[in-house]
Amino acid sequence: MRKALRLRRLSRPQDDRYLFVPLDHSVSDGPVVPRDRWQELIRAVVQGGADAIIVHKGRVRTIEPAVLGGCALIVHLSAGTAHMADANAKVLVGEVDEALRLGADAVSVHVNIGSDTEARQLTDLGAVAAACDSWNVPLVVMAYARGPRVADPRDPALLAHVVNIAADLGADIVKTNLADDMTEVVASCPIPVIVAGGPASANSLAGHASAAMAAGCSGLAVGRRVFTSPAPMQLVAELASIVHAPTDASLMHALTATLENR
Repeated sequence: MRKALRLRRLSRPQDDRYLFVPLDHSVSDGPVVPRDRWQELIRAVVQGGADAIIVHKGRVRTIEPAVLGGCALIVHLSAGTAHMADANAKVLVGEVDEALRLGADAVSVHVNIGSDTEARQLTDLGAVAAACDSWNVPLVVMAYARGPRVADPRDPALLAHVVNIAADLGADIVKTNLADDMTEVVASCPIPVIVAGGPASANSLAGHASAAMAAGCSGLAVGRRVFTSPAPMQLVAELASIVHAPTDASLMHALTATLENR
């Protein structure tokens, strides 16, 4: 299958905008939801209108295939836990062909620029990108500025460097933090830039999403703020309406959010 066809599956309306819901936190931080709520969460995310979910390979086997419907599947190939000596370290725990056998539409890897193990993570990214090229599989890179040499992880110039590293090493889509001035970051990058959901203590998620889209981002990847929500389906539906809204509507959302936060 051509990569272009798989990329189209990552955007349900095929408008080159993306709402991904990462649910890979069970490796890094612990269980996302109790076992008896897992299928319910997947259904809520899919029915809410997420374009893709992101999970680790073993977790794929716990998802009823029919539940995904038109929602794409991205298998995450990186791992690290909160208990490691270096919490910013990431290692590869899966391969592209393995993800394909599980039915993945794309794969993702995580890279922390500025971490003590940056060199290893960049090497792994290069290897995964080469495999993705061989198999015609889209590659989503979660690229952040994290580590002892990073003073401001939201600095626009630094994040512009981070997203371009991902692009230059083979990413098709790059996820990062929302910068203080995201327009600078997006304008610098030749591939779609999507942003993380941000901390739960931040302002409204709708306002965060609207600001990102108004700055030229191509979408969002929101995990924790979705699976900890008391109403994940409604939250995903609200985010999907912002991500896939016509440009004028996105600008109006952003203006409204700005006024509300004054």
